[in-house]
Amino acid sequence: MDRSFWRSGHTPTLLSAFLYFDLSFMVWYLLGPLQIQMAKALELSTQDRALMVATPILAGAILRLFMGMLADRIGARRTGLIGQVIVIAALLAAWKLGIRSLHEALLLGVFLGVAGASFAVALPLASRWYPPQHQGTAMGIAGAGNSGTVLAALFAPVLAVAFGWQNVFGFACIPLLAVLVIYARCAKDAPGQVHKKQFSDYGRMLASRDAWWFMFFYALTFGGFSGFASALPGYFADQFAFDPKMAGWATAACVFAGSVMRPLGGVLADRIGGTRSLLTVYASVAVLIGLAGFSIGGAGVQVVLFIAAMLCLGAGNGAVFQLVPQRFGKDIGIMTGLIGMAGGIGGFALTASLGAIKQHTGDYATGLWLFACLAALGWASLSTVKQRWRADWSAVAARV
Repeated sequence: MDRSFWRSGHTPTLLSAFLYFDLSFMVWYLLGPLQIQMAKALELSTQDRALMVATPILAGAILRLFMGMLADRIGARRTGLIGQVIVIAALLAAWKLGIRSLHEALLLGVFLGVAGASFAVALPLASRWYPPQHQGTAMGIAGAGNSGTVLAALFAPVLAVAFGWQNVFGFACIPLLAVLVIYARCAKDAPGQVHKKQFSDYGRMLASRDAWWFMFFYALTFGGFSGFASALPGYFADQFAFDPKMAGWATAACVFAGSVMRPLGGVLADRIGGTRSLLTVYASVAVLIGLAGFSIGGAGVQVVLFIAAMLCLGAGNGAVFQLVPQRFGKDIGIMTGLIGMAGGIGGFALTASLGAIKQHTGDYATGLWLFACLAALGWASLSTVKQRWRADWSAVAARV
């Protein structure tokens, strides 16, 4: 990473955006690694369990539009502060009052969706400080907050065994409060006028076919990442009888791989072009997830396959957001909301469908093969539009 990157933006804001996104993702994903203990305590079916862990993903996807609009009106920094306070209050209420039914767990999931909506605040907060040639790197660093899912996968099951799963909600508030203080002191909105988004602006963007392509591509990469991150603890428990801690650790290894690769994927896309990166991602994911559907080689091989697949999906997340500012630089806030929403919907659909398929067929194979086919469709679709993009965007400074 060259020195010009660090001189071109505002590092305290970039790091604050990363921390805010990181801890927000930790709690957004919190029900995933707790799902085994919660399902047992609340007597949930496989399909109910999948719905519970998928609800924060869907809520976060929808709320991203509203959080993005609020950020344009009162500033991304102030919107981030409000979002963090809401999430902390919801976790404290869950800790003190308890979760006693599926409906209460779903209600908590809706509030945790505010944490997932941090995507539409943290990324524009960081992005607006950086020029086009450094967008992939800046968005990759800020977007590496995906790594918060690793923290949840590593520590939530262990804390649940030691102190009870209800108390994990209280423990989660401690780092959230620390990040709230850092964010309040260090984050700043970039200078310049920000266009205030209206719902009509989203409609205007949806009239562009490229907007739909980006939404589809991110629904595959981020939807795959977030969907598998939420579904894998249950998958490893159901398929290989992993206990909650082992399922959490195996999932953490997979999620860590994807999180580390997001910023690296942005850097790689800056160097070789986002379309070339994404083509490799989709081809690799189609093969890896397709093989996982055959359950070859037992638990060890399956974990390795999912680690490799999550590496690719993480790189794909970074590559998509290297491309978005090149096409929609003046509307990055609107497109971040739309594309982030599509990614969240993709994650919800993957998690919920895997649970439903397992409930009705007794196996996850069909769901995994379906996602592998969608990844192959992503490869074929990108192959058809890449030449037009390279021709139409020939004037941009970054590589396409």
